[in-house]
Amino acid sequence: MVNLRNFVMNTCKRLLKTAILGLLLITLSIGISAAWWNGGMTTTRQSRLPQGDPITDGRALLRYALPIENEPVRKIQSSLEDISNRLRGKRWTSVVSDIGTASRVLSINKPKLLASVPESKQPEAEEIIAILDQGIIDIKEVAEAKDGEQVLEQRAKLLTLVGQLEQLMVVGFPFEVPSDFSNLPQLKGRATIDMETNKGSLTLVVDGYSAPVTAGNFVDLVQRGFYDGLEFIRSEQSYVLQAGDPPGPEVGFIDPDSGKYRNIPLEILVQGDNEPIYSFTLEEIGRFRELPVLPFSAYGAVAMARPEAENDGASSQFFFFLFQPELTPAGVNLLDGRYTVFGYVVAGKKVLEELNKGDKIISAKVVAGFENIVEPEA
Repeated sequence: MVNLRNFVMNTCKRLLKTAILGLLLITLSIGISAAWWNGGMTTTRQSRLPQGDPITDGRALLRYALPIENEPVRKIQSSLEDISNRLRGKRWTSVVSDIGTASRVLSINKPKLLASVPESKQPEAEEIIAILDQGIIDIKEVAEAKDGEQVLEQRAKLLTLVGQLEQLMVVGFPFEVPSDFSNLPQLKGRATIDMETNKGSLTLVVDGYSAPVTAGNFVDLVQRGFYDGLEFIRSEQSYVLQAGDPPGPEVGFIDPDSGKYRNIPLEILVQGDNEPIYSFTLEEIGRFRELPVLPFSAYGAVAMARPEAENDGASSQFFFFLFQPELTPAGVNLLDGRYTVFGYVVAGKKVLEELNKGDKIISAKVVAGFENIVEPEA
């Protein structure tokens, strides 16, 4: 499979050439347009990250990746997320201001929040909103007392509730997966996976809203027990940890029904696009300055490995990205748009820090989201 270190070096060389042709590529990309690559559709999907520094929290990235269009809930989310940045500088006035903003938006916009939730789920949404109401009162009290530890703890609980409310706002699946991939399992939603290793447990959330084919393939392999007992085959400190190579000569999954190597396409949903781009890197189509909905900016991003020269050559091997700041500056990333990120580690990051080549996945199990798997057509 791909050697990411060599890939980065080769990419740097290519980027020098790309810079010379930059203006031409930008002009061409305008003529081609995102709509052309997305089957002529012009409706944009509201999975956009806020402007500013890259988000380094996988949970936050997953919240922003949900295909919803409700401005008040996004405002509440961003206000609560900003609190951690304020605390680093001990800007308590700003912390209280952010909490106040969240409180006002919630108070004024309860009808708008409920209007985005299907009627059958509104009682659950009302309960979440009531808990949020009280939680914001509580966090304001500890913020005024300048108890930073309690503020962070309560903030995390509130953001979990916000995420639950946002999940209730998702109606159906936001796009049609191309029929070319109907022979592959798909994830029409999200799934949570617990991965037990010899060093401890990891919890992953994989996102079918952004990468249904990639996430579906991974969840299918987890359900088959494919990863149970496999070793981590590559480990580079502060860079990547890779697994998924089965015993024997094969480097990917051989479907027992067909006897063939299952390969899955490169799949990248760009911010503002309605559906993913398949089989092309963003560099190849002149969109190298645009960012995916699921970027490599969070420690524990989960992505598919593939041969460097084969965009659609991924199968079972995946890697955890071990966040390295110099590789993920704002607006420039050597991996974004070239590999498919399909989820993030949301618990067990300290375990991830301890894992190395030769360590083992004892078991991987789907603990939530079973209902979102769509089996391939016969």
